[in-house]
Amino acid sequence: MTQQTILSGKVALVQGGSRGIGAAIVKRLAEQGAAVAFTFVSSEAKARELQDSITANGGKALAIHADSADAEAIRAAVDNTVKTFGRLDILVNNAGVLAIGPLEEFSLEDFDRTLSINVRSVFIATQEAARHMGDGGRIINIGSTNADRMPFAGGGVYAMSKSALVGLTKGLARDLGPRGITINNVQPGPVDTDMNPASGDFAESLIPLMAVGRYGHVEEIASFVAYLAGPEAGYITGASLTIDGGFGA
Repeated sequence: MTQQTILSGKVALVQGGSRGIGAAIVKRLAEQGAAVAFTFVSSEAKARELQDSITANGGKALAIHADSADAEAIRAAVDNTVKTFGRLDILVNNAGVLAIGPLEEFSLEDFDRTLSINVRSVFIATQEAARHMGDGGRIINIGSTNADRMPFAGGGVYAMSKSALVGLTKGLARDLGPRGITINNVQPGPVDTDMNPASGDFAESLIPLMAVGRYGHVEEIASFVAYLAGPEAGYITGASLTIDGGFGA
């Protein structure tokens, strides 16, 4: 079995897959043979471009408009995936938001939205996906190294939301393990994306904190996720696995 066929016959759904880390995950899973559905909210042009590029290369992809703050939209995305591709084997919960601000000024609206998308949507998607998965199913949450280390002020709520995924992943591993489904939490460090570019004042403040002295690349995160989605990772579950260039070392 080659890397190009290791996920052949599998169906994946990626929450938040139109750009950045999510798009890289969609591409990698498709390259390894999976049919991949993915959700988007505002980046419709990028979502359609990604879908078309995969299908043009002989793969199977489906872009689904779904707001991860909307429980019914999440459930509909899961159902749409199953109806289109016939099954669901892999779920990647990548949708997330980042709100940073001084404690005194941080709004309850931002607090609630952070929890809604970063935590609540993960639970809803996992609950719905589990109804369709059989033995060998894979669920991968995209957390953050900030669950363990928050080196600047204003990020407490974001760090809390990503810490919540650590406990949720451990607990759900007990629910899903007897069914042969694994669930893990990938914790990236700073990664070069349009939302967090590897150049600029913010990046300059973070790069010295990494042991390797650079931002990560989206492809590095995607390859890690693809491994967890594959057949060799069946004995890994309930784990929070950090890929952060030594940010937390």
